[in-house]
Amino acid sequence: MSARSWAMLVLLGVIWGGSFFFARIAVSELHPLSLVLFRVAIAAIALQIYLAAAGISFRSALPYAPGLVLLAVLNNVIPFSLIFAGQTQLGAGLASVLNATTPFWTALLASQLTDDEKLSWNKVLGILLGIAGTAIMIGPGLVSGLGAPAWAKLALIGASLSYALALMVAKRLRGIPPAVVATAQLTASTAVMVPVVLTVNGFAGLFSHSVHVWAAVLGLALLSTAFAYLLYFRLVADAGATNASLVTLIVPASAILLGVLFLGERLEPIEMLGMAVIALGLVTIDGRLFDSATRGGPVKRSP
Repeated sequence: MSARSWAMLVLLGVIWGGSFFFARIAVSELHPLSLVLFRVAIAAIALQIYLAAAGISFRSALPYAPGLVLLAVLNNVIPFSLIFAGQTQLGAGLASVLNATTPFWTALLASQLTDDEKLSWNKVLGILLGIAGTAIMIGPGLVSGLGAPAWAKLALIGASLSYALALMVAKRLRGIPPAVVATAQLTASTAVMVPVVLTVNGFAGLFSHSVHVWAAVLGLALLSTAFAYLLYFRLVADAGATNASLVTLIVPASAILLGVLFLGERLEPIEMLGMAVIALGLVTIDGRLFDSATRGGPVKRSP
C-alpha cells in the first residue's frame, strides 16, 4: 500500500475504535436495532446533503442498484444483526478476536474470486500475526468467552464472512465514486432497517431519549459512519479488499488507546505486547521492510 493508503487505514481504525465510546453511551437508552437504524439513517441523510453540496450526482448509482442493495445487506444489515445476537452470549474480548478474522476470510475469498489479490506468504503470515496480537491484547477477556455457546461464536464468524463478501461486492463497484457508494449503501440499509425496527419495537419511545444519548448517536452516525465510510470505500478503491479489511486489526487497539487517553484507563503490559504483535503483522503484510533487508537497500516508500 502507498503511504496515503496506510494513513487512511490508521485513521479509519481510530475512528471506528472511537465508535465504542458513542455506542456505550447510546445503548444505555436505545435498543440496539434502533441504534443501527438511527446510525445508518442519519449518516445517509448527511451523505445525501454532502453529495448535493459537492455537485456529485447520485444518479450514477442507479444502474448498480442491485449490487448496492446487496452491499448494504452484507456490509450493514447481516453483520450488525449477527454481532448483536452473538454478543448477547459473548464477551467483548472474544467478539473482537473473531471480528479480527475478517482479513483472513477476505484474503481467502479475494484469492479465489479476483485476479489482482492473490495470497502471498507475507499476507498470510501478517494476518495470522494480527489475529494473534488481538488475542494477546484482549487476554482475560478472550478466556472468559471461550465457554460461550457455539452458535454465538459462529454468529461472529458469520459477521466476519459477511464483511469479507461485502468487500468482494465493493470491488465490483469501482466505476462509482466512493462517496456515491457510501451514500447508496447507507440509504439502502436505512430502507431495510425501517420495517425491521418498526416490526420489533414499534413507534413507542423511539425518539424519547436524553440529550447526551442523541449527541452520542450523532457522533456515531456522522463521524463513525458517514465520514468513516467515505474513507473506507476510498481505501477499497485505492488499496484493494484485503488491505481495506486490515482495519479490523487496528480497531481493538485504537479503542484501548482512546480509553487510556480520554477515560483514564490503564494500559496493561499484555495490551502493549498485543499491539506490538499487531504492528509486526502490519509491517509483514506491507513487506517493504523485509524486501529492503533482503536486498540490502533502503526502504522504498510509495507516494
